Amino acid sequence: MLFDQEGHPLPDIILASVRQPGDPALLNIHISDGAVTRLSPAGERPPADVPVIDLDGRHVIPGLWDEHVHMTQWALAANRIDLSLAASAREAAGVVRARLADADRSLTVVGVGFRDAVWEDVPSREMLDDVTHRVPTALISHDLHCVWLNSAAASRYGVEVDAGGLLREDAAFALTRELGRLPDEVVDSWVRTASREAAARGIVGVVDFEMTWNRDVWLRRVAGGFDSFRIDAGVYPDDLARAVAAGMRTGQEPDGGAGLLRVGPLKVLIDGSLNTRTAYCVDPYPHGGHGMLTVSEAELLALLVTARESGFVPAVHAIGDGANQVALDAFAAAGIPGRIEHAQFVRHEDFARFGELGLTASVQPAHALDDRDAAEANWSGRTDRAFPLRSLLEAGAVLALGSDAPVAVLDPWVAMSAATTRSRVDGRGPWHPEQALTRREALMASTRGRGLIRVGDPADIAVLDADPLSVPDEVFAGMPVAATLVAGRFTHRGSGV
Repeated sequence: MLFDQEGHPLPDIILASVRQPGDPALLNIHISDGAVTRLSPAGERPPADVPVIDLDGRHVIPGLWDEHVHMTQWALAANRIDLSLAASAREAAGVVRARLADADRSLTVVGVGFRDAVWEDVPSREMLDDVTHRVPTALISHDLHCVWLNSAAASRYGVEVDAGGLLREDAAFALTRELGRLPDEVVDSWVRTASREAAARGIVGVVDFEMTWNRDVWLRRVAGGFDSFRIDAGVYPDDLARAVAAGMRTGQEPDGGAGLLRVGPLKVLIDGSLNTRTAYCVDPYPHGGHGMLTVSEAELLALLVTARESGFVPAVHAIGDGANQVALDAFAAAGIPGRIEHAQFVRHEDFARFGELGLTASVQPAHALDDRDAAEANWSGRTDRAFPLRSLLEAGAVLALGSDAPVAVLDPWVAMSAATTRSRVDGRGPWHPEQALTRREALMASTRGRGLIRVGDPADIAVLDADPLSVPDEVFAGMPVAATLVAGRFTHRGSGV
C-alpha cells in the first residue's frame, strides 16, 4: 500500500468523463493504491463510497517524464542573469553591466545561457573586467561546458584563465558546482518552485543528472516535504565505488524516499559539447581539432563492465559522431544495454547498432533548434545526421525525450513540439524535417513507452484541455495542462478541475 507524506493511505478516486488521445469515447479511470485498476464506460454508476472527480470530457495521457535534467542548476538558473538572448560577447557583457547595479557586490555575480559558438566576436577576460571592475563575475554557457570569468572571479576561486577568460569541461564543471554552494534551504526552496512549475506542465518524473552525490540531496528534499514528481537520481563515476559499497543499483528505492526516489543510471561523460567545439568528432572542426574524448576507450569499457556487475544502467554522454562510435563499441564489448545521452551526431553506419545493442537514445529535441546554426557552422554538409530522431527510431533505438535543463527549458511540450515540427514560430522553416517524429511517437518517448493509460499502470496522469493529436502546432507547443497526478495524488490542479 502507498502512503502520502503524512503516512496516510492514498485514497481511492475515480477520474470521470475523460478521453484518451484520438478516441472520442468517454471513460472513467478507477484509481486505487496509486495505480489504475479499471477503465469503465463513463455512463456506468460509480461506487457510492469512492470520490468522483468529473473532468468534463478532458483528455488524459500518462504523465510525462523529462529523461535528462540538472535539477539544481535549473533552479539556480531562474535566479541568475539570463544571457540567452545575447547575440555577441559585447552584448553579453552589456547585459551584465546593466544588472550590476542590483547585485550584492560581496557575492559573485553569476550569469547563465550564453552561446559563444554563434558569436562573431569572442569573449575575453579584459572585456568582462571592463564592465565588472572588481566585482567577481562568472558566466556559465548554456550547455554548462564553459564558464567565462573576470579577473576578480578567477582570483576568488583560485583558478587560472588565459586572456580569453574561459574554463572548459572538467574545470568548468568544478567551478559551476562551487558557484552553486548556497545554503540548502535556499536551493531547496528554489527547487520546490521549479518543480511545481514542472508539475503544472504534466511532469510526473525526471532523471536528475546533477553532478553531486545526488541520492542524499533528494532524501533531504523529500524529508522536507518535496512531493511534486518522481526522481531517478543519477550516479557519477567518482561516486560509483561508494554507491556499490552502499548496495545501490539502478531502480532501487532508498529508505526515506516516500516512493518517489529511485537510484538512477550511472552517468559517464566521454566528450564535450557542440557549443564549446569539444564534442568528439571523426572529422575536424573548421578551426581545427576533433574535440575531446574525456574518457579513454579502455576506461569506458571498465566502467561499463563494473556497471554490468553491480546492477547499474550506464548512461553515456556522447555528442560527437566519434564519441558515439566509441560509446557503441564499449556497449558491444561490455555486453550490456543502456542509454546514450544526446546522440546529437551519428555516423550513418552506426544507426543500426543502437537497435542491435538494445540501447535507449536519450535525446533533447529542443537542442536541434537552439544549435542549428552552430551545427551548420561546425558540421557543414553533414547535418542530415545531426539530431537524427527519425533515423534513430527507425534503426530500432528506444527514444526517451528530455530537456537537459537548464540547457533547454524544463517543459516536455517544448521538447515534443521541437521533435514533431523541427521548427519554432520564428519565421524560419523546419530544419531537416525528415528527422521529425509524429505526435504519437513523441508522446510514447515522453511517457516511458506507455502512450495510453492502461489498467495496471501507475496512476501518473496528465489531464489536458485538448486532444494532443489534433490541436494546431502552436497549441501543442504550449499545451494547456488542467491537472497532474502522481500515484493518484494531485501535484497540480487547475482552477477548473
